[in-house]
Amino acid sequence: MNKLGNAQDRAMALIGELGDGLRKAVPGKAMQWVETGAALGALRTGGRVALKVARRNPVLAGAAIAGAGLLWYAARKRAKAAEQAPIEGNAKRVEARKPQARKPRRKTAAADT
Repeated sequence: MNKLGNAQDRAMALIGELGDGLRKAVPGKAMQWVETGAALGALRTGGRVALKVARRNPVLAGAAIAGAGLLWYAARKRAKAAEQAPIEGNAKRVEARKPQARKPRRKTAAADT
């Protein structure tokens, strides 16, 4: 069992190194196309698997869809509440006071000339 685990770890490390080497060798735009193609392929495959599961277990699929809807609703509600919530911080109330009456200015000798 230990040898099998080590072999699997070594294989994963080699695959990672191979992927890194491929990323460095391929120009950026081409790599973007490869990643997009891989993502589309994974999405297609996942869609086929999801349809098979839904056909075989319609109740399970309905429960999963309902759960996803509830999670979406809760996230939306939480975002709206956070948007309307007051901004947290420290505030100090300053009481308004009547201004004090100023004394009239005294004319100086320099101002008279």
